[in-house]
Amino acid sequence: MNIEFIRNFLLWCTAINYGILLVWFLVFVFAHDWIQRLHGKWFHLSRDQFDAVHYAGMSVFKIGVILFNLVPVVVLSILG
Repeated sequence: MNIEFIRNFLLWCTAINYGILLVWFLVFVFAHDWIQRLHGKWFHLSRDQFDAVHYAGMSVFKIGVILFNLVPVVVLSILG
């Protein structure tokens, strides 16, 4: 494995993870009530709690993608 292969792999991982984040956001925005009813069968959360949990989850996911995918891509691009 060379640096170029790892950089391309991490770049694809970043794109795929941002695609997942975009789908999560779009479903959350456009199917909010349906998701809340579905999850409401398992977890008894108020609307504000439900929104806070999803917002926090999206934030942690985005920070993880930046930290573990995007930063290494940038570093490998600088080195390579």
